[in-house]
Amino acid sequence: MSEAEQLALLRDQIDSIDQQIQQLINQRAQCAQQVAEVKQASGSVDVHFYRPEREAQVLRRVMGRNEGPLSDEEMARLFREIMSACLALEEPVKVAFLGPEGTFTQEAALKHFGHSARSLPMAAIDDVFREVEAGAVAYGVVPVENSTEGVISHTLDSFIDSSLKISGEVVLRIHQYLLVGENTRKDKISRIYSHASSLAQCRKWLDQHYPNAERIAVSSNAEAARLVKSEWHSAAIAGDMASQLYGLDKLAEKIEDQPDNSTRFLIIGNQEVPASGEDKTSLMVATRNQPGALHDLLEPFHRHGIDLTRVETRPSKVGAWNYVFFIDFADHAESDNVKEALAEISQRVSDIKILGSYPKGVL
Repeated sequence: MSEAEQLALLRDQIDSIDQQIQQLINQRAQCAQQVAEVKQASGSVDVHFYRPEREAQVLRRVMGRNEGPLSDEEMARLFREIMSACLALEEPVKVAFLGPEGTFTQEAALKHFGHSARSLPMAAIDDVFREVEAGAVAYGVVPVENSTEGVISHTLDSFIDSSLKISGEVVLRIHQYLLVGENTRKDKISRIYSHASSLAQCRKWLDQHYPNAERIAVSSNAEAARLVKSEWHSAAIAGDMASQLYGLDKLAEKIEDQPDNSTRFLIIGNQEVPASGEDKTSLMVATRNQPGALHDLLEPFHRHGIDLTRVETRPSKVGAWNYVFFIDFADHAESDNVKEALAEISQRVSDIKILGSYPKGVL
């Protein structure tokens, strides 16, 4: 058989497989529509079409049965988009994110909800919280910590006075690019714009390559990209999404100082999430100002075999030198050992609030 005949045969097989895939996707979409009809027929005024725990379970099963040659993550990404499109037939998910368009937070929102979600940019983290609290959107996406620069304190502080729940998380590998517009030459760059956190993540690279350029912190990386679009002799540090959105050239790629630089984002909403089988819980705890308070707080977690994954301290809004602790641990708040531990802790502290139990990030 000649090469042309072999290729023709393989292409015919691909066409046949594509047809089967298309039919199966439409069958899945029809099932999603039927799910919506059943939920609406129940008469409940509080119908949730998006179920974080269900989506996490589906994606884990997809990755678990994958046999390649596509990687587990690539296969899960494909299914994420199928699920996003099917969910849009039930009801498109409206998501607020820390904007403007082209930020890493928008990239995280699309990674978590898929491109069929309706993402709305907000000017500040406070605005994301307010939009969700008001019911204008179903969910919000906010950054909470970076592996290089640490915790985003504004996000943690926003939980102190909020009734919102954490319903998910997504971790995004952060690759920074040096971007320029068509009017800027490499040897003439005198100003570099970016968010303060991104400037810090690329400090060593900037010291080496542009030690004399002025570093100007702005509200977001996307805003930096927008500014340099029309400026001369300026550059922006931003992500690939901002580069495409504003039509900028990549002068240098992956300039972050730490190659494993990642940011964790939280999905915030109004409803509690049932257990998915592989979950995390976030707490906010205010301790009494007395000797041994931190030991009294942490000891029950150890005794009940609960794996703490993060402990952060923030100043309390009531009284000088008083603090609140933000704690993440592996497990759901409805697990028996967790309920026993939290019952003990509640007797030892002045206040405790469960910020949410949610599936561990799959992608």
